[in-house]
Amino acid sequence: MTDLELIEYAEKQIHSGSLLSREQIVQLLGIAPGSEAWTALGRAAHRAAMDLTGGRAYLWGAIGVDFAPCSMNCDFCSLGEKWGIVGDRREYDEAETVRQVREYAESGVRWIVLRTTEFYSQAQLGEMIRHIRAQVPGPYELGLNIGEFGLETANWLAGCGVDFIYHSLRLGEGKDTRFAPQNRIDTLRAIQASPLKLVFLVEPIGVEHTDEEIADICLLAADCGAVVSGAMARIPVPGTPLGVYPQLSDERMAQIIAVIRLACGSCVPDICIHPGTRLAMEFGANVTVVETGAIPRDACCCSGGKWHQFDTVRAGELFGQAGYTVHQTA
Repeated sequence: MTDLELIEYAEKQIHSGSLLSREQIVQLLGIAPGSEAWTALGRAAHRAAMDLTGGRAYLWGAIGVDFAPCSMNCDFCSLGEKWGIVGDRREYDEAETVRQVREYAESGVRWIVLRTTEFYSQAQLGEMIRHIRAQVPGPYELGLNIGEFGLETANWLAGCGVDFIYHSLRLGEGKDTRFAPQNRIDTLRAIQASPLKLVFLVEPIGVEHTDEEIADICLLAADCGAVVSGAMARIPVPGTPLGVYPQLSDERMAQIIAVIRLACGSCVPDICIHPGTRLAMEFGANVTVVETGAIPRDACCCSGGKWHQFDTVRAGELFGQAGYTVHQTA
């Protein structure tokens, strides 16, 4: 099929319950940004998003709990101990965390996630989750982005009041990270086998990644039962090994979002872009991220404000411009 024929085919398949093939995904990822086919891809993905979501958009609010050196030393992460970027350590206490969760909840955020470095105490997190549930009522969903764990811990976290886990097999896993890929996959499968929902973006995408690598992670996310997928750009952090390589353009990130939207169809109805752009929303993303606290894509702790001043108001404005309305519940 030509690119335009494949785009038309993919759009017609969004309710089929099946995924595009690896070869089809790679073909769509190979379309030149700015071309006629690229424009057609974006339009098809936006129509698919409107069809699959009813024009409903959602916000993701992240809280980086601990700004501290991490011994795992991922080549893209500002928190790597080897890079010497983290100066003064900073950790949100329970009261600060509750305050930020409340702010997100009152601002209409659907998914609120606490993010920690790899070896943060899971027992401490469990207590924090229980405290948040007691202090901040509301229809929001509460999740974690933490280290590796098995099925027993997954079930325990669900019992503590955790709704979802953010986890992924990162692009370059085992090469740009110090993690064994199978360990990451084992955690993904433990989440899948538990009551927890999984959120799994294709990330961190940079100029160093091939279309084939992106396609493989897209398909893995769907196979692991992710309820939200999408794409996150690698942000070049000076001082990290990958910090010398440029960030992908908004046009390329929007294309990747469009491909994931059409590739997954009804199998993964909610597609997230980070950092959020209007173009990516116009190309099929209906979820974006607001974050505060420790940011692994920055050299400082974003204490009190939001990363790059991108807050819930700005996110809502962009979604409105792209034809969506923001909701807190499905």
